[in-house]
Amino acid sequence: MAEIFDVIIVGAGPAGLSCAATLQCAGLTVQVLERAGAVGESWRNHYDRLHLHTSKKRSGLPMKEMPEDYPRYPSRAQVVEFLEDYASGFEIQPIFNADVKSITRDGNDWKIKFGRKSLKAKSVIVAAGNAIRPKRPEWPGMDDFKGEIVHSQNYKNPKPYKGRKTLVVGFGNSGGEIALDLAEHKVECGLCVRGAVNIIPRELFGVPIQELGFLQKIFPYRVVDAINRPVLASVIGSYAKLGLRKAPKGPLAMIVEDKRIPLIDIGTLDAVRRGEITVHPAIKRFVKDGVEFENGETVNYERVILATGYQTDLRDMLPEVSAGVLDGQGAPIASGVATSENGLYFCGYSVTPSGLLFTIKNEAENLATLISGKDT
Repeated sequence: MAEIFDVIIVGAGPAGLSCAATLQCAGLTVQVLERAGAVGESWRNHYDRLHLHTSKKRSGLPMKEMPEDYPRYPSRAQVVEFLEDYASGFEIQPIFNADVKSITRDGNDWKIKFGRKSLKAKSVIVAAGNAIRPKRPEWPGMDDFKGEIVHSQNYKNPKPYKGRKTLVVGFGNSGGEIALDLAEHKVECGLCVRGAVNIIPRELFGVPIQELGFLQKIFPYRVVDAINRPVLASVIGSYAKLGLRKAPKGPLAMIVEDKRIPLIDIGTLDAVRRGEITVHPAIKRFVKDGVEFENGETVNYERVILATGYQTDLRDMLPEVSAGVLDGQGAPIASGVATSENGLYFCGYSVTPSGLLFTIKNEAENLATLISGKDT
């Protein structure tokens, strides 16, 4: 009879590895399935200059802090190194190149199919991350544009863009940092900002912004936004004259209500003020040699980078789950807690002001307690 694992985990990024470590330490049999050929694959593929926006103090995983000799904000390469050491230290041995096609019920257990193989488990944790299916908006004229349009997942560094006027579409943290990366390397750069924005500093009075969350434990998030508003305004300054519209709600309200992280500014705003990055409104259409914007302005651009995020859609992987597990777009409704499907869990899908790795750590520890029945 084939072995039935206590838990199968889909994904060998920070969330999957955290769950594997905590569950193994609780005495359960665990198998991790990873569609790529190494742990932390999405981190390996991010752009070169990426650093964590959260400090190393809040970026460790269960039972292991980030090394003391890492800088306050570890680099992409250091995160990969940390994940490799984490997997090795807890003797987590994923099955690599295991692209999970479906997770379905098999009696009281779960059957996980990948390639021509399948495994069974009493419980399943989906921890495959969000950076799988890029969002690629479409505009009229894209087929006639003679330049190059790529998603930000394909951006590595400014070298291929030297001497080529480049437009970055999107004002999330990837878009802001990619535009800054280009500007710092003297690439003529524009930034398309489609809607109203919230901008917060990475540090406030020398302290990482996520470490100043004590007010959130005392007051409702909208009250905290109101308390923080004058402080943030004094630090960030006005940006209305830069072509940026301030969002009508505060940063915490945006996170809680819209599941959107505000721009954590590491220098992009100053680059805009210096004229190194040109801000544009939403795109109306592409033309042969560039882009026409909603304000009627047409600007010649040779390359366009779509920093437009990713879509989380797990409906193909989970074709039989009941209503209330996935939302209308196929994203998990709940992460780090029990779902309405007995034995099915998700980790790493929450959008919180605490930082992704910090949230993953808490979710993994909570899931280990739920599944094992033991405090971790």
